[in-house]
Amino acid sequence: MDRVEQLRRWLSATLGGELRIAPASDDASFRRYFRIRREGAQPSLIAMDAPPEKESCAQFVRVAGLFAEAGVHVPAIHAQDLAQGFLLLSDLGDTTYLNALDASSAGSLYGHALDALIRIQVASRPGALPEYDRDLLEREMRLFPDWYVARQLRRELAPAHGESLETAFSVLLANNLAQPRVFVHRDYHSRNLMVSEPSPGILDFQDAVYGPITYDLVSLLRDAYVAWEEDRVIDWTVRYWEKARNAGLPVAGDFAAFYRDFEWMGVQRQLKVLGIFARLSIRDGKNGYLKDQPRVMGYLRRACERYRELTPLARLLDELDTTEKRVGYSF
Repeated sequence: MDRVEQLRRWLSATLGGELRIAPASDDASFRRYFRIRREGAQPSLIAMDAPPEKESCAQFVRVAGLFAEAGVHVPAIHAQDLAQGFLLLSDLGDTTYLNALDASSAGSLYGHALDALIRIQVASRPGALPEYDRDLLEREMRLFPDWYVARQLRRELAPAHGESLETAFSVLLANNLAQPRVFVHRDYHSRNLMVSEPSPGILDFQDAVYGPITYDLVSLLRDAYVAWEEDRVIDWTVRYWEKARNAGLPVAGDFAAFYRDFEWMGVQRQLKVLGIFARLSIRDGKNGYLKDQPRVMGYLRRACERYRELTPLARLLDELDTTEKRVGYSF
């Protein structure tokens, strides 16, 4: 029996009546989502299919509880079968921030997103979520040489370039691990925030961890799927910083120091995202993510060029840029 039929049987047993099941959204993982419509005027629901050998529904349930307690809008869980990997969730609609953002709506939407992020962070406590520790941070960055450089660009780094990369990793890890720690959604961006009531509805939080305070902010403001002028990003970052200080969060007292933490956390994430997008294309056949790589590389290059400690990494990116133009994106 395939997964869709297995899900259909579970839904029929759980809900009864006549059901209409249609795909609801794509995902970069092995999870799939279906919109469930029932007889009558009842609201639609969302079914999550997460194969238990690949994904953990239990972690989704746990984080949903923590975030709901923090006072943010996450899907309510109406039914669950953790053994089969099925959840039945409330439907937060089909309008993502990505679809709704424009020059006029951005101020309001990002204001709501910053407020929700503050609430999540204020509710943080150690021990409730896995640690975003050195091993995980470094493992994520190594997706860049392993998948982007070696597999997508088909490039073997020269010893000097390899040393530059290792030095950059060490510098970034020292900064990231020194930052105050809070709950981290880990993919807090325009494709996982929904225009809803209240707004935003927050999705895709099952990989949440306890880690650096700037991580979700940089996910939001240096978004892989939409970019804004630098002065707007700085303005939103200042607004977050002021809100965080007023809420008692342990952000740096000097904004320049905080902004440096924000940018260096962004470099860690951008290295990771370039590697993930390469892996999604090469391993999983999801080539659509490649079109977003230039935006991510732009963030990465500009940040590295601003800091003396990251100059060797900027030079490596210059060298790889020549290779990328020569190789292209064919596999």
